[in-house]
Amino acid sequence: MESAAMMSYGVAMADDARSANLRLGTAARKGKSYPVEILTPDEIRALAAQCSTTTNYGIRNRAVIVLLYRTGLRLSEALALRPKDVNLEVGSVTVLHGKGDRMRTVGIDPGANPHIEAWTERRRILRLPGDAPLICTLRGEPLGGSSLRKTLRSLALRSGIEKRVHPHGFRHTHAYELMMEGVPMPIIQQQLGHVSLATTDRYLSHIAPKQVIETMAKREWSP
Repeated sequence: MESAAMMSYGVAMADDARSANLRLGTAARKGKSYPVEILTPDEIRALAAQCSTTTNYGIRNRAVIVLLYRTGLRLSEALALRPKDVNLEVGSVTVLHGKGDRMRTVGIDPGANPHIEAWTERRRILRLPGDAPLICTLRGEPLGGSSLRKTLRSLALRSGIEKRVHPHGFRHTHAYELMMEGVPMPIIQQQLGHVSLATTDRYLSHIAPKQVIETMAKREWSP
C-alpha cells in the first residue's frame, strides 16, 4: 500500500498539473467554464511577433491571428472561408454558412491586408488549390481547430502572456474594442452575426461594460 506521504505527493502533483493546464488552456472543457479574458493590442502584437515572417507556418499563423482579431469571426466561420470570400480591396469578408447556416458579410480593416496578402501569396508559391480553404494546411487540406488552439497556446507561452489565449478570445477582444470605440450596437450585431440586438447587448454587457469603465475613469483621486 502507498504510504500517506506518497499519496499526498500524488495529490499535489495532480493539482500542479491541473493548474498548469488551466493556465495554458489545455484542461478538458467538459463541465468547465472559463472567464472571458480580453487581449490588449500589445498582447496581440506579441503573439504575431512570435510568427516568422519568412516560413510557411509563420506566415499562415500570423494571417489567421489577424483574421480572427480584425473580423471577430467564429473559429468555424474563419476556417470555412475560401479565398474568393475575402475582398481586401473592398474590405469585406463573406461568411456563407454562419451560425444557423446564415450568410452575412462583415468588414475587415486595411491594417489586416498585408498579413492576409502575405499568406495568399505564399499559397500561390505552394501551388495550393484555389478552392482550398483560405486558412489550410501546407497541403491545402482543412486546418483542424484543435491544431490551431495548440498553436495559439504555444505562441502565448513563448510570448509570456499569462491569459488564456484561444480562438474565441479574439472574437471577445474584437467586440470589446468595437464597443469601447463607440461603434453603434446594430453594427456590432451585424459584425458578430447575432440574430437579435438583445443577444449582442447581453454579450457586450458581459465582456465590455463601457459605461461602468468610463464612469469609473472620470473619478479623481490623488495619493
